[in-house]
Amino acid sequence: MTIDTSAFKAYDIRGIYPDQINTLFMYALGKAFATRFSPKQVVIGYDSRLSSEELAEALSNGLRDSGADVIDLGLCGSEMVYYATGKYETDGGMMITASHNPKEYNGCKMVTRGARPVGGETGLNDIKQLVADNGPFAHIDGEGETRCGDYEKRDISDEFITYVTNTLTSDIRPDLNVVVNSGNGAAGPLINKLSSKLPCTLYPMFGEPDGNFPNGVPNPLLPECREDTAGAVLEKNADLGVAFDGDFDRCFFFDENGRFIEGYYIVGLMAKQILEKYPGARIVHDPRLTWHTIEIVNKYGGEPVLSKTGHAYIKAKMREDDAVYAGEMSAHHYFKDFWYCDSGILPFLLLLELLSQTDKRMSELVDEAFERYPVSGEFNTRIEGDPVKLVNRIADEYEQLGGKVSYPDGLTVEFDTWRFSLRLSNTEPLLRLNVESRGDRDLMQQKTDELLSKIQK
Repeated sequence: MTIDTSAFKAYDIRGIYPDQINTLFMYALGKAFATRFSPKQVVIGYDSRLSSEELAEALSNGLRDSGADVIDLGLCGSEMVYYATGKYETDGGMMITASHNPKEYNGCKMVTRGARPVGGETGLNDIKQLVADNGPFAHIDGEGETRCGDYEKRDISDEFITYVTNTLTSDIRPDLNVVVNSGNGAAGPLINKLSSKLPCTLYPMFGEPDGNFPNGVPNPLLPECREDTAGAVLEKNADLGVAFDGDFDRCFFFDENGRFIEGYYIVGLMAKQILEKYPGARIVHDPRLTWHTIEIVNKYGGEPVLSKTGHAYIKAKMREDDAVYAGEMSAHHYFKDFWYCDSGILPFLLLLELLSQTDKRMSELVDEAFERYPVSGEFNTRIEGDPVKLVNRIADEYEQLGGKVSYPDGLTVEFDTWRFSLRLSNTEPLLRLNVESRGDRDLMQQKTDELLSKIQK
């Protein structure tokens, strides 16, 4: 029997439930993971989507029927699966989630021992073929008989909170007021527990996990998903606002005026904090927006390192270059001391620490960066026809105008005063555009409009 594998992407699995993702798919995925990696023990967890618990049970059954023991964390964030995989030295971790996608989606993120990501070249393609063919699946014990793996339900939330709060090296100011929007995703229960461990005041929003997402899909990259957080910051006279996505491996920040802060500028703040703790360290960044990050890393004595976009590439580059931190403009933040994995809670705590170390407001910490390197925000366009031909045509046109053309990940074109990145999404059928300039907001806007016009034609 053939199973639909169209939900397999470049470095994770995402598809619509139950058409692409269902219990049959997840059961086969569990057996395929066990066949490919021969794990003795696997950590699983799931987000707040309506289908997640059912899919997690099917995944667990597939793993156990292949002889693997399962540690089920229940409702949690992706970073908690990464943490447990690394901390308990298990052979793998699997998180049922579709992150920020609409409610009808679900999927899976997978790691192996040491929380190393499973991507196309590191086992995902093999797993895809096994799922497509619905076997042949190996017996774990190698004797022709499968043993049923053990099952354990384990709540690690208190342990995880202790771990992340122990990363702080200075006290959090008790007078800080912070709005925290969990978006009815998986973050709410953890934030409630975390609030009792911090001296500052947290104002939780939409903390009840609800896969119907009654207050909108938890994707603060969408402008329409920012209004509630921004309004609450003003209403509470808060010093900071933070909004998490569905599996809370990403966090998005708002200053005291309710202004959304692009993830690009947060990378610079994180790099400064990290370099104060690890002088001279290497900092990895993605190629979509770069000038501000490079400037900050150089200013504070670090070494900037460029990587392709996407968690599998970023994590591999960090290991290769022994980097201590990596940041993407999409609000993914990675830490060497966290098994090179991305976390939403750690940057949240680091930013609280930074605010506690200065008498500046959040807006003052980012205003200079806003002015020095204005950015367009990311524009995503669905393309009819051949997107590669379109990208090549744009590259030729701007190279003739004197731009420096390179392909670190998609197309990058740099001029002295402005630059842009144009790349095909690894997870969706979209062309993504980012533009930045050196201190000239009007130029940035003019070039953004100019490029969008060419793309949309």
